[in-house]
Amino acid sequence: MKHYFICIALWVATNICTAQYTPKTATEDGYTYTTVSNDPLKTRIYKLQNGLTVYLSSYQDAPRIQTYIAVKAGSKMDPSSLTGLAHYLEHMVFKGTSRIGTYNWDEEQKQLAVIEQLYEKYRIAKDTVVRKKLYKQIDSVSGIAAKYAIANEYDKMLSAIGAQGTNAYTFVEQTVYVNDIPANEIERWATIESERFGQMVPRLFHTELEAVYEEKNRSLDNDMSKVIETTFSAMFPNHQYGSQTTIGTVEHLKNPSVTAIKAYFNTYYVPNNMAICMSGDIDFAKTIKILDATFGKMTPKPVPEYKPYTEAPINQIITRKVIGPSPQSITLCWRFPGAQNKDAMLMEMFSRILANGKAGLMDLDLVQKQKLLAVQSYPFRMKDYSIHLIFAMPRADQSLEDVKKLIIGQIDSIKQGKFDEQLLKAIILNEKLSFMRQLESNAERADYFADAFIKDIPWDKYVATLDDMGKITKKDIVDFANKYYGNNYSEVYKTVGKDETIKKVDKPAITPVDLNREKTSQFYTQVMNKNVQKIEPVFLDFAKDFTKSALANGTEINYKQNTENQIFYLDYLIDIGNEHDPKYALALSYLNYLGTDKMSAEQVKKQFYNLACSFSFSVADDRMQLSLSGLSENALPALKLFEQLIAAPKPDTAAYRKMVDGILKERTDAKLDKRSILFKGLFSYAIYGPKSPFTNIISQADLRKMAPKTLTDLIPTLTQYKHKIRYYGPMEINTLKQMLENEHKSIAAPKSLPAKTAFAETDFNENTVLFIPYDMVQAEMAFIAKSAPYNASLTPVINLYNEYFGGSMSSIVFQEMRESKALAYATFARYSTPKNKDYSYINLAYIGTQADKLYEAAKGMKALLDSVPNAQTTLNNAKDAIINTLRTERITKGIIMLKYDENNKYGINYDIRKNVYDQVPSMTFENIKQFHAQYVKGKKYKLVLIGAKDKIDFKALEKFGKVKELKLEEVFGY
Repeated sequence: MKHYFICIALWVATNICTAQYTPKTATEDGYTYTTVSNDPLKTRIYKLQNGLTVYLSSYQDAPRIQTYIAVKAGSKMDPSSLTGLAHYLEHMVFKGTSRIGTYNWDEEQKQLAVIEQLYEKYRIAKDTVVRKKLYKQIDSVSGIAAKYAIANEYDKMLSAIGAQGTNAYTFVEQTVYVNDIPANEIERWATIESERFGQMVPRLFHTELEAVYEEKNRSLDNDMSKVIETTFSAMFPNHQYGSQTTIGTVEHLKNPSVTAIKAYFNTYYVPNNMAICMSGDIDFAKTIKILDATFGKMTPKPVPEYKPYTEAPINQIITRKVIGPSPQSITLCWRFPGAQNKDAMLMEMFSRILANGKAGLMDLDLVQKQKLLAVQSYPFRMKDYSIHLIFAMPRADQSLEDVKKLIIGQIDSIKQGKFDEQLLKAIILNEKLSFMRQLESNAERADYFADAFIKDIPWDKYVATLDDMGKITKKDIVDFANKYYGNNYSEVYKTVGKDETIKKVDKPAITPVDLNREKTSQFYTQVMNKNVQKIEPVFLDFAKDFTKSALANGTEINYKQNTENQIFYLDYLIDIGNEHDPKYALALSYLNYLGTDKMSAEQVKKQFYNLACSFSFSVADDRMQLSLSGLSENALPALKLFEQLIAAPKPDTAAYRKMVDGILKERTDAKLDKRSILFKGLFSYAIYGPKSPFTNIISQADLRKMAPKTLTDLIPTLTQYKHKIRYYGPMEINTLKQMLENEHKSIAAPKSLPAKTAFAETDFNENTVLFIPYDMVQAEMAFIAKSAPYNASLTPVINLYNEYFGGSMSSIVFQEMRESKALAYATFARYSTPKNKDYSYINLAYIGTQADKLYEAAKGMKALLDSVPNAQTTLNNAKDAIINTLRTERITKGIIMLKYDENNKYGINYDIRKNVYDQVPSMTFENIKQFHAQYVKGKKYKLVLIGAKDKIDFKALEKFGKVKELKLEEVFGY
């Protein structure tokens, strides 16, 4: 959705109304590359002799490089009889090759061949008895094959070289593999990646297949995923966008084909169908030589031409229904031409006019005026077709049909030209701001390249769209709206109830397989023994890395100049929060719906948007932050408006009453949302009991009877308390101080802070299971234990323990729970740092699994928590991962001041990362063992659990402690 609006931003950023985006070729050290004039990313695009496309962009904020390896292989290429195949393959590409992930390939491949043939028999067998017998054979032979495999060796290597964010995703047209690597590790990274993309071995297939089953079941538990799938199905009854899903059908998942997966890999994973997209601290000449020497060895092959199905026009409203336990909503969707069509570009602008999160028609008329609880607009471009999706949630006692009428009314306003043409200019200005921010992210840059490649948009055309976007007129939009937005859409009504149609993927019987943690392949040894020039770490010096100053009245200023672009961030930090009085958060929420004596609330929102600036507020337990950000050229008028709003908000009784109705509806909806129930409600209940920061809210009765003026009188007093100002932007410090002296309302003798409400952590003196029923396919649970008070000296060993035990795909928890035993799709464990120095560490271990595997999964996790395994290779990798990451990690820009404030919460005035860097290299398993014995082993746990009551074996769970079923009212406090 974001990719094509880059064009408007680029057009403004270049400040050339008729810029020329001309491809040019150049040669350096024997390699020819293409650039495009006026490209802000200054991209170099190479084409290797085997057809591999390489996009390179230099951004040297840190000695790291974001890498995306994009393959034109998505679910639309899946055979109709084997949906989910591209996604299967994404998982298997992490399993290694004949050189990665094995220590005896000759023997392993014999067993893998047997497994492949057994799966071919299994997938066509119909008789249940025969299928069970075949699967038992598969499980048995898989155990033999696993004896020669080295689980997660790829992840171990990437982690050891300091890679971060190792992951991948599959969608309709692409599979993309992601890594963020140190700049000095390009050669080892390229050696590893070119090896794994040169060959795919379906190693540990049946345990990874179980992970895919779990992923499918998680999607069945996600009502929004069901809504999106239903929408695509309605929009595309014949095209693969809607006729088949990315994860695949339950029936196809139950009957996989290893042979088909291998054939798919050999067909689509070829260099002429792939792109390497890199942005960061890059030496162009050195990088392309390395890529050519590694990926250049891959052999090109002809790729089958994909011929998209041409969908018939939609001539009537298509109505669908989705039922599930989450809050009700409605989703409307229209279909458009594909990514390269001009009308798809107009769809983007139309969507921004309708809703941009700040000053679109729906933002102001439906959200600002509180006619809906929430509404969002998503323009979504794909290669063959595009769609415009509008999602909305109703207020209390509002029908979904009424919500739909309000949305259609806004679309009709655009069709009738009832919008200010100034909005088009404001959209462009705000996209300029957005693009400036995106250019600060190597991930965003690499993502742009992958997007252009997947959609076959030449980079000069991608950039040249700028002028077209900048030339869009009001008439263009009106004509476009009348052409496309009629009764030719789908409507998906999401209602609350039990979905009787869900068919989960059942648990197969899997015998745990060997992990061979201590073994390494010859390839691993060769790669890891390569000499790499070290990069020295850079740690923060808070006395030098930013400037401390003050206003004349003593208000502290923390200042860091932005020398990169024209964006500013200005924060007022006040040590008042919900623990002092929850009315502060309520007052700031109310401010979003208010104006001043001189401007209405709508005028305030429009003015901020026209300035490409925005304000926001956040309130934590013991601190609040009032923030202003945007284009620095408009900082002064934005600050004036910001201060006026804080100093004299005008109460609006009708707006307050609507806001209270909305708050109460959100509270009701939160009790229908499983993530809110588990990660907010149950977690908080386990740690604090029924009286907690989470339940520290204003009651319904008090909300109803509160006078709005009470809140508006409270807002101007906020800056009368002692507070700090934090600024990151291009303005010189003296200019900033003068602006603040003139505009900021603060006083020399600050008011005393009000008293806080203390929330004590409960005693963990017995094991208990806290359960809330929820209609879902899976079950989700977490072990929670209270540990020691905060101690800064523990930070190095905690870092090592977390990385070793439960922090990555090569950690003990992930390997045992997913790779060996296939007990969970999502699982992690960590010793969690408290929110400040006055609280205790929390030991947390999470599992998302099938309900019928719950006891086994809990038993497996508890065993790990009681006895951490000794795996020296894993420990060495964990140490390397920490040290190599610290060597290339750079905390820059305004984040330096954020880190300073964060450290202050723990009474630390130095960069504690240096302690980690100095101490971790000399640590041994004995350090892990001692830490585990003192702070983890033998603790009393509260096991929090959410799932379908009729699917859980509570008798078995009683072995972990007394089971207590909680009511939502107990957990939420209302």
